[in-house]
Amino acid sequence: MIRLRILIPASFLALWAILALISPWLNLQPDHITLANILHPPSAEAWLGYDELGRSILDRLIMGARTSFLVAFWVVLLSGIIGTLIGMISGWFGGWIDLLIVRIIDVFLAFPGILLAIALSGLLGAGIENVVIALAAVGWVGFARLARAQTLSLKRREHVLAAMALGAKLPRILFFHVLPLLIAPLIIEATFGIASIIIAEAGLSFLGLGVQPPQASWGSMIKEGTRYMLVAPHLVLAPGVALFVIVLSVNLLGDSLRDWLDVKSD
Repeated sequence: MIRLRILIPASFLALWAILALISPWLNLQPDHITLANILHPPSAEAWLGYDELGRSILDRLIMGARTSFLVAFWVVLLSGIIGTLIGMISGWFGGWIDLLIVRIIDVFLAFPGILLAIALSGLLGAGIENVVIALAAVGWVGFARLARAQTLSLKRREHVLAAMALGAKLPRILFFHVLPLLIAPLIIEATFGIASIIIAEAGLSFLGLGVQPPQASWGSMIKEGTRYMLVAPHLVLAPGVALFVIVLSVNLLGDSLRDWLDVKSD
């Protein structure tokens, strides 16, 4: 049952990733304007119809999938590396180092992450690279808290104490004896982080702080389509449904992985 719960959302996410990776090699024309097709509804020729400039919504939806995938991948990667290193250092050394890092984490948690991302995006300027930097700057906190809590308990394990007694250096202890036991909870944290990052990227693009026209993004597609909801609701429905399906799949996959990797549940 758990395998089925993992397989179904993983299939949607695999399709999302495949489309995002192969989209540059597909015969797509997301920026091609055809005035005769303005606001045309879905049909056999265009499955999702055309937008207010006569551009194919399907082509822009696939390119928007690439945008969200790249942002989610790089933000999770950067946040995971930075947050895990900070959390491991905090949990291992303790003392004033741990106290300082915990206070910094508390400061970040005192403000909603999306507001900090909006402020950073406003300072850095629009663009996909700045979106990655802004979201990674606030996304490391969850990884740091998890890595710190796990390191506090793992550093007292027998194999870690044995490595210390044998004279192993600190980097070797952390990366070969502590980090492998952090992988499973960090993967689960990353899955939930992907969902929040996708929504945050769409929100920033909706506000005009993310990717800039004519580059496609699900958030910018929703923003552009809100002006025509009464006459052409497909402009909003297509990216909205895609966003809903991917975020739901990520959350379901995270829940299933947590149950599957939870030893206590067996």
